[in-house]
Amino acid sequence: MGKDILRQFGSRVRDIRKSKGLSQEELAHRANLHRTYIGMIERAEKNITLINIEKIANALDVKMIEFFKRNEKSIQK
Repeated sequence: MGKDILRQFGSRVRDIRKSKGLSQEELAHRANLHRTYIGMIERAEKNITLINIEKIANALDVKMIEFFKRNEKSIQK
């Protein structure tokens, strides 16, 4: 069960990142995180902290809640 939220979160990060036309490297730069860390998040290999969730949300220009919405295609600010 715990791994499900990591998969859901990572998938949403990937979907939003791609919808914004950003590479993992560009997202990492904007969020002040390492590129490999972004990849690990997207593959559900890392349990991310709230601080880093906020950094990624800011870098993607979305609200943090966007990462936890299920089956929703719209990305809101």
